[in-house]
Amino acid sequence: MKVLVTGGCGFIGSNLVRYLLKEGHSVLNVDKLTYAGHLESLNGIEEGANYRFSQTDIVDRQQIRRLLGEFKPDALMHLAAESHVDRSIDGPGEFIRTNVEGTFSLLEAARDYWSELKEGEKGSFRFLHVSTDEVYGSLDAEDHPFSEETPYDPHSPYSASKAASDHLARAWNDTYGLPVIVTNCSNNYGPYQFPEKLIPVVILKALKGESIPVYGKGENVRDWLYVEDHVRALELVVRKGTPGRTYNIGGNNERRNIDLVTDICRLLDQLSPSREKCSHQELINFVADRPGHDLRYAIDATRIKDDLGWIPEEDSESGLAKTVRWYLENLEWCDSVLGGDLELARQGRKGFNS
Repeated sequence: MKVLVTGGCGFIGSNLVRYLLKEGHSVLNVDKLTYAGHLESLNGIEEGANYRFSQTDIVDRQQIRRLLGEFKPDALMHLAAESHVDRSIDGPGEFIRTNVEGTFSLLEAARDYWSELKEGEKGSFRFLHVSTDEVYGSLDAEDHPFSEETPYDPHSPYSASKAASDHLARAWNDTYGLPVIVTNCSNNYGPYQFPEKLIPVVILKALKGESIPVYGKGENVRDWLYVEDHVRALELVVRKGTPGRTYNIGGNNERRNIDLVTDICRLLDQLSPSREKCSHQELINFVADRPGHDLRYAIDATRIKDDLGWIPEEDSESGLAKTVRWYLENLEWCDSVLGGDLELARQGRKGFNS
């Protein structure tokens, strides 16, 4: 396939680009290169016959339409989004612009492109809209996990903006016939995640000997999905998924935040012990909960398993160990995206390459 990927320099996007190229697809990576998008996340991938990059804002419909006409993709995989809940609380406007207006712009540009395709090409084109489980709201401890039929109930500006974009994507399928597929995934983790999300924050704070902040009492539960499992699912959905369908993608890996943080600290105790020879768990600090903090997310991924045969390959133990090792072995990437903030962490530590 020829695939246009939006947000291909972000966390999930860069892992997706690498996977698509490995599978033999051609990729046009469209990314605005905001604070969370970095060309360094695609080090080793050079532009050539199978890969191109365009620094483009997805709100620029004319430019997107031009790229579609030049590249002539078989699929558009839309991952570009503002995605950090805390940032959405402090500045919701950018989330509305990127997640809602940007998705609208892409849908309209794709509809123009798709309408001009020949009949045989029209039937094979796909628009994949990648979303989040946060659109479903919050679960109580005894509730069944989110299914594709769970009503939407977003609680933050981020999740509300993603819910709006999901509705737009489905409406363009229903109204115009654009072959749209929507996926809703649980919390991703793994290589190249920008260090503002929970797992890299814990790792990097611990390496610097700084306080590790945990909201409330750490009782919030998330279903954790290793990013390489997610991108495998996305590639499968765009090849074999049914237009108009939604597929939930989860890791079958529910964890309380405090248990996850404790496990990371234990791994770091083994792989990168502190100079003082104390446990990293001593750095854990409970802080005031954020507004509208959902208690629990969990995904029922039965549909994608039954329809397409996808299941996650990594469990909580294997995926977390891979992730911690990756960050320990890639501090240069962390330095680059954080502006050298980890220089002190590099000094006097041992076991980074264990």
